[in-house]
Amino acid sequence: MTLDEDLKAELQIRQLVERWALWRDAGDWERFATVWHPDGVMMATWFQGPFRDFIRVTQEGWAKGVSILHFLGGSAIDVRGERAIAQTKMTISQRGPVDGVLCDVVCTGRFYDFVQRVDGAWKLLHRQPIYEKDRIDPVDPAATLRLDAAALAALPEGYRHLAYVQQRIGYRVKLDMPMLKGAAVEDLYRRGARWLAGGALER
Repeated sequence: MTLDEDLKAELQIRQLVERWALWRDAGDWERFATVWHPDGVMMATWFQGPFRDFIRVTQEGWAKGVSILHFLGGSAIDVRGERAIAQTKMTISQRGPVDGVLCDVVCTGRFYDFVQRVDGAWKLLHRQPIYEKDRIDPVDPAATLRLDAAALAALPEGYRHLAYVQQRIGYRVKLDMPMLKGAAVEDLYRRGARWLAGGALER
């Protein structure tokens, strides 16, 4: 029995997505670099740019004690020839101090990936997370955490606690990322559909 070509492609793309999470979180930078298209771009709350720069700044963050980890859920993958759009449920977990209290932030969302076959292998061309909801908890359940309510309310609903922590450890956070609903995510879906149909990638 042989696998249908589209199913085979979906399995290979899912493997790519899983390797991204495993190798990135393990700090296996040499293998992590292999999942990317030569023109690959990473979009995140705290970084937007070429994957090589993403690797560099992630390494710099590691050296400073920044802790960001990922966990994956199910995927839905649409394949059209040499192109595919993959959506994968995920959580981003970040640990960091908030006004002297060590906290964990967990953000639930999806990776929305533009994937392209290069020399017979699927590679990640553009990764845009969709941020759906998040929460923050002190690592020590006995600790008292008091957030700046006005500052928190000014941040995007889908990732406001994540942005709150990232801003407090010195990152400049992009505040118009796609969330569960709204114009940004609808625009992302349109860009994905146009690219999958053969159009140019709109960054």
